[in-house]
Amino acid sequence: MKQKVYPRLSGLLVHPTSFPGPYGIGDLGPEAYKFIDDLKISGQKLWQVLPLGPVNGSNSPYQSFSSFAGQPLIISPDLLVEDGLLTQEDLMQIPHLSDERVDYEGVRAYKRPLLQKALQSFTALPEDAPMKAEFDEFCKKEQEWLDDYCMFMAIMKANDDKPWYDWESPIRKGNKTAKRKWMKRDDVKQEYLYQSFIQFLFFRQWNALKTYANENGISIIGDIPIFVADNSADVWANRKLFKLDKDGHPTVVAGVPPDYFSETGQLWGNPLYKWPVHKKDRYSWWMSRIRAQLVKYDYVRIDHFRGFDEYWEVPADAETAIGGKWMPGPKADFFQVMREELGEELPIIAEDLGLITQSVHDLRDQFHLPGMKILQFAFDNIEDNDFLPYNYPRNSICYTGTHDNDTSSGWYHSASEESKDKIRRYLSTDASHISWDMIRCALSSVSRMAIIPIQDIFEDGSDKRMNIPGVAYGNWGYRYYKDQFHDGLKKGLREMSEIYGR
Repeated sequence: MKQKVYPRLSGLLVHPTSFPGPYGIGDLGPEAYKFIDDLKISGQKLWQVLPLGPVNGSNSPYQSFSSFAGQPLIISPDLLVEDGLLTQEDLMQIPHLSDERVDYEGVRAYKRPLLQKALQSFTALPEDAPMKAEFDEFCKKEQEWLDDYCMFMAIMKANDDKPWYDWESPIRKGNKTAKRKWMKRDDVKQEYLYQSFIQFLFFRQWNALKTYANENGISIIGDIPIFVADNSADVWANRKLFKLDKDGHPTVVAGVPPDYFSETGQLWGNPLYKWPVHKKDRYSWWMSRIRAQLVKYDYVRIDHFRGFDEYWEVPADAETAIGGKWMPGPKADFFQVMREELGEELPIIAEDLGLITQSVHDLRDQFHLPGMKILQFAFDNIEDNDFLPYNYPRNSICYTGTHDNDTSSGWYHSASEESKDKIRRYLSTDASHISWDMIRCALSSVSRMAIIPIQDIFEDGSDKRMNIPGVAYGNWGYRYYKDQFHDGLKKGLREMSEIYGR
């Protein structure tokens, strides 16, 4: 059988929260458009982001209040001024927020009044204003998830931000009569409207940015966490799809056994799916979820792909993930249905890292999904291994590292002497610019795509990493500063990408 020929592409991994800007967090405004311009000048064709949902108190993009909703914190105030929903005077009183790291609580406190002011301006528009028709069309088009999400957020606020499984029984169980009763309250109705409006703003700004990226030859890679947060509209509105007790608490939770990242495994705590129930309606909730992401992005990385083959089930009261067990996932049946629903060529990337069995490889390859190759892993193990570039298949994605890894520079400086020696000899380098040595290695690999975290372009150290797995707080705050992605870096990245046919 003739091997499929894929175009050779490369790009950068940058979450929008990491962009520069004056509002304490990166957003979808001018700096996002400048980043697209910078990608084009650098000869890049791909931009990878982390999940873009509304985050809970952990601020992790992988723990969201909804699989479908957008992150309100990255709505651009500057674009709201352009739309006439805010004035320049509204933006004058910016609190002192760090340019170096995201202060999520500070940003929430600053942005909610701004977004409420934008809603007031919107409400005051004439009834025949084009934006009002646009809003009505958005609400109608997205009703399948939007109604549950906005109701969930409004009722949670009315319950002093308590998670849904701590609400009173009728509304906790999603009783229709209880929903109608709650929606008659003025505070709930107003919050429902606010949540609907900010979702409209998010998707309006995101869709415009994606269009601009695509018009400039940039495709966007999104990210779907395989599991959802327990305190989410997804679980509250679809309780029958999850392994829960009568009060809505998970009976078992997700995690992974001890691996590269943790000696005790990782206890994620997410509720687990009742896969036989999903199968009965041809995984309709999942198909809606994937379909929505493929509107938002051009490619989608499914985090923890192994969970479709088998998943690690841990008792809900466990303190670590050690005592879990492997349980069967939906396997090939899930992806066969996805093919029938979404088409033969699935623009899906399989995150196939960690303890991976042959059956996971077989599932990935059966549907021709590219897996991930991490260069740092190639040299942690100084023996021959699957992460060394000469072992890569073409249908793979090569990363210097991911959001869960240290930066390449940070990794090298904390590596063993044996690992340092091997990478220096492998790359024929003195390691004085090890990040760029690894970038060159990724770009020169046979992998169809090469993705570089932006910290590696800047040769950042460990203090600039995005996430430390297993550490609950202090993650997800990385930002780079204005003009850090300067012309010299763009020129160097473009020349290197061109040399290696990217």
